[in-house]
Amino acid sequence: MKIAIAGGTGFVGRELTKLLQQQGHDVFILTRKKSYEANGIHYIQWLTENAMPEEHLQSIDAFINLAGTSLNEGRWTDKRKKDIYDSRISATKEVLRIIETLDVKPKVLINASAIGIYPSSKAATYTEGSSQVAKDFLGKTVKHWEQEAKKAENFGVRVAMARFGVILGKDSSALSLMVLPYKLYVGGTVGSGSQWVSWVHVKDVASALCFALENDQIVGPFNITSPNPIRMKQVGEMIASILSRPHWFPTPSFLLKIALGEKSNLVLEGQQVLPKVLLTENFHFEYPTLEAALENLYA
Repeated sequence: MKIAIAGGTGFVGRELTKLLQQQGHDVFILTRKKSYEANGIHYIQWLTENAMPEEHLQSIDAFINLAGTSLNEGRWTDKRKKDIYDSRISATKEVLRIIETLDVKPKVLINASAIGIYPSSKAATYTEGSSQVAKDFLGKTVKHWEQEAKKAENFGVRVAMARFGVILGKDSSALSLMVLPYKLYVGGTVGSGSQWVSWVHVKDVASALCFALENDQIVGPFNITSPNPIRMKQVGEMIASILSRPHWFPTPSFLLKIALGEKSNLVLEGQQVLPKVLLTENFHFEYPTLEAALENLYA
């Protein structure tokens, strides 16, 4: 297949591109740089003045939109939150514009999303069938993001929204932040420790996206999380064990709130999310447990 990826140079995009090439697909990555080719990848300029990416994408079979400013960089000032929101909505609008101009539409659009759409809870379990939407900044952002992507259905395109959990990988900013205190011998329970972490290995993310490309049964939101979410306290204990470091220096919630502001919710709050759609469709997770994932990343 010919597959266009927006956000293809990011953490998930790089892993996905590698897997797609291994499977023999032709990859087109949208970039703000001038169009060029390298390592068998077509880089197509977009989101710049006079850029016309549609001229290079007339025959694509699928579109994957991963574009959006990182949640993990800097404090969530009003300006930063506006950038996080606008980057996702504007990129998705441009994807829709491109699709509308194509003579032959792609069969599927897979649009990035996030489990942040679900309300934080220490008791609830969420699947794709859960209708609750968080009322905070992330919940509203993800809700509007998915609503925008769904408009591609008006062009006869199958739309699937990949609700990512906490993605773990060697280049993962989330994992780096979790591991750093342990490397400095000051690791311990973060906040109450009872908050859920619905994590997933980046290789399983790439595999799940490829799986969704070719599975017509995956329509609408689908969670990309491990089938085995875990409490934050157990996450810390497992990291300590894998790295042979102590787990003794707790980080109180109030300190994180002072240091990170509203962004502290990313680590102090959580949801227990299960990938019901993927499991129903018999998707195989290579790293179903956190222990297996961490051993792969730090062995």
